[in-house]
Amino acid sequence: MANIELNEIAHSYLSKPEDEADYALKRIHTVWEDGGAYALLGPSGCGKTTLLNVISGLLTPSQGRVLYNGKDVTALSPEKRNIAQVFQFPVLYDTMTVSDNLAFPLRNRGVPKNDITRRVDEVAEILDLTSFLKKKAAGLTADAKQKVSLGRGLVRSDVAAILFDEPLTVIDPHLKWRLRRSLKQIHEQLKLTLIYVTHDQMEALTFAEKVVVMYDGDIVQIGTPQELFEYPEHRFVGYFIGSPGMNFLECAVDGDMARVDAMGIKADGIKLDSPTAALARQATGKLELGIRPMYLQLSAEPVKHGVEAQIKLVEDQGSCKIVSLSLAGKTVRARLPEGKPVPGGKVWLVFPQQKIRLFDDGRLINKTY
Repeated sequence: MANIELNEIAHSYLSKPEDEADYALKRIHTVWEDGGAYALLGPSGCGKTTLLNVISGLLTPSQGRVLYNGKDVTALSPEKRNIAQVFQFPVLYDTMTVSDNLAFPLRNRGVPKNDITRRVDEVAEILDLTSFLKKKAAGLTADAKQKVSLGRGLVRSDVAAILFDEPLTVIDPHLKWRLRRSLKQIHEQLKLTLIYVTHDQMEALTFAEKVVVMYDGDIVQIGTPQELFEYPEHRFVGYFIGSPGMNFLECAVDGDMARVDAMGIKADGIKLDSPTAALARQATGKLELGIRPMYLQLSAEPVKHGVEAQIKLVEDQGSCKIVSLSLAGKTVRARLPEGKPVPGGKVWLVFPQQKIRLFDDGRLINKTY
């Protein structure tokens, strides 16, 4: 296992990059702690796979250093870094049995036969592959092949880290939760350093102890699932995490009231607590109020600190209802539990003060945890 440090890493695929826009990775400096379970989360094209390839040694960064337990490994190949990598599509020896595929990385390193058998049996049981051990890999379904590929990455207990590049893409959705649970079980047993790349927030939030969110070639936040949900440090995190994502309303602060007047339409002010209002008055950039849909409260009657809005659409998702509303010409969404009645037409929205987040040019300013 290893402590992995990325020291001022930047990378461009151009031979002569001229400005920041030419870089796929932009000056990343962070540490992945020994034995941690991390998810690297972000949309397609944000730099996740590029960063993973820098960590693994498949790619040498344009700038910066990669350190494993304090040792500079920037120029070392993946084999010399002692890592295992599981890719999006399974890489197997089709003519070998499942057992031989799982055993191959251990035999390659001269591990004693008894230890190989024990380790293969352990991994096969965790991944529900025991009944397939004597079957040839060529005859397996895509799901089973990817489980074997996962097993090949997990079978070594001496690795510095195991890197997963969207490994559940080809897995049936109904099996994904079982495999995520298996990966968590393996991590709890062996305390290996696991880095899991995905664009699926559900995979990231249910697998990882810490989620690393990437946007436009940069790491914008590292935190627990709860920290990312409650205190997104960057506007993108608020938008990307949650279904639906955080509501954002451009506003101006007058005293302790945030006003979201827009398109010539006046709206009642949204009450802020005193510390938040004070921070808002110090903002120098574009000020936005953010709130999660599940925290917005709807009232059919005027209520203290309520803001008048108009219901536009109600989507019944079975376990909840997503209500889209017009507030001063802007659309906001509220998430109501199933069974809670939805008023018709005009309503009053209540913004709980402790759930309001304010962003100055996209950065959170009232972080309190």
